[in-house]
Amino acid sequence: MELFVTIFLLFLYCIIFYLCKMAFQMRNQCCYMLGYVCYKAAEETKLDTGTSGEIVLRNKILGLEEYRFLLRTIVSSGIGEETYGPRNVIAGREESPTLKDAISEVDDVIFDTLDKLFAKAGVSPSEIDILVINVSMISSAPSLLARVINRYKMRDDIKAFNLSGMGCSASIIAVDLVQNLFKTHANVFAIVVSSESIGPNWYCGKERSMMLTNCLFRIGGCSMLLTNKRSLRHRAILMLKGLVRVHIGSLDEAYGCCMQVEDEQGYRGVFLTKALPKTAAKALAMNLRILAPKMLPLKELLRYEIFSHWRNKSKTAAPEAAKAGLNLKTGIEHFCIHPGGRAVIDAMGKNLNLNEYDLEPTKMTLHRFGNTSAAGLWYVLGYMEAKKRLRKGHRILMISLGAGFKCNNCVWEVLRDLDDYNVWKDSIDRYPVKSLVNPFMEKYSWVNQPVNQQA
Repeated sequence: MELFVTIFLLFLYCIIFYLCKMAFQMRNQCCYMLGYVCYKAAEETKLDTGTSGEIVLRNKILGLEEYRFLLRTIVSSGIGEETYGPRNVIAGREESPTLKDAISEVDDVIFDTLDKLFAKAGVSPSEIDILVINVSMISSAPSLLARVINRYKMRDDIKAFNLSGMGCSASIIAVDLVQNLFKTHANVFAIVVSSESIGPNWYCGKERSMMLTNCLFRIGGCSMLLTNKRSLRHRAILMLKGLVRVHIGSLDEAYGCCMQVEDEQGYRGVFLTKALPKTAAKALAMNLRILAPKMLPLKELLRYEIFSHWRNKSKTAAPEAAKAGLNLKTGIEHFCIHPGGRAVIDAMGKNLNLNEYDLEPTKMTLHRFGNTSAAGLWYVLGYMEAKKRLRKGHRILMISLGAGFKCNNCVWEVLRDLDDYNVWKDSIDRYPVKSLVNPFMEKYSWVNQPVNQQA
């Protein structure tokens, strides 16, 4: 009898211990965002039509056909007149960037956003427990992390991580790293900084598939403050509800569709292949196949299964078959898509059955700030907030794609009505613009004229 009681008590103790452990882990699994700050560069670094034209015409190895290609690309890019470029490129030193140029460019973004974030959140740098910085195209020694820790005199036990080479989806990777650290570190603050090194990686050759990045990528960055302190929930603006990462780099075509290489003349740049759109669609579908069931209501999932089954069995196509796709709007109010380029945004909208209202924040972000790489998502979020779209209880789907090839998506829940104008303060009243047509064609249409007329 005593043996039975002992075994029973031991079994009961194990159950209680397991339940307590699970409860403790669940308490630390929350991930709140307390605030974020996007970078706005100096006015003298704006890349308007005139400045962009001067940069292109400086490249003496370009011919008339390259000029025509660049004109077509810029005109249809969705980029406006107020994006920001690297100082060394504007100064005419794109072919000979220095280490000082590279470090100075990133320092401006990181320190400006962190200074404002600490002041805005009322948190001291000494209180930060976790620091993650992602800048894909630069690796300095000491690291960018070390520069931040030194400047703000952070604690010597800080958990610091420097992510590079992760591309435009690195921001979500950094958030995923933080939320996993939250599971084993209770009541902590975390900082995530996302940016990109543009100036030292400006392409100076004439390979068309490598010139695209010059037309789209611009200076930008964002710093955000996260925590798993439940006592600070009332101060939080967002709560992470789900995050899924998909990496299809095992496929050769996907691995090579976006890659940093040197052209035949030795100029370094990012090479984009024609397989990129197909690869992006495949990675997105694989990601949503995992994420959507966690976020959408059961009714929508059942509808999808029934229509999918009927479509597969039906021998003839019918209009109803088009409705078999998942309706993400049954569980998501806002779509925060990486502003990588107009064609990518339009394709994403078509695949996900989104309307112009849904795509407006992403298109307007591309127009105002360009493609700011991993930081782009937060400029889109800022647009939504400045337009007072975000209300308590709303859910936001963030979609990011990156070289490798990766698709990293996450869902945030809005914890209170948001109305901060943030980085959009000086321009939000002008948006949405009625037309995305820029003045490049009007000013440089001469490149399309026959050679004898140009003379």
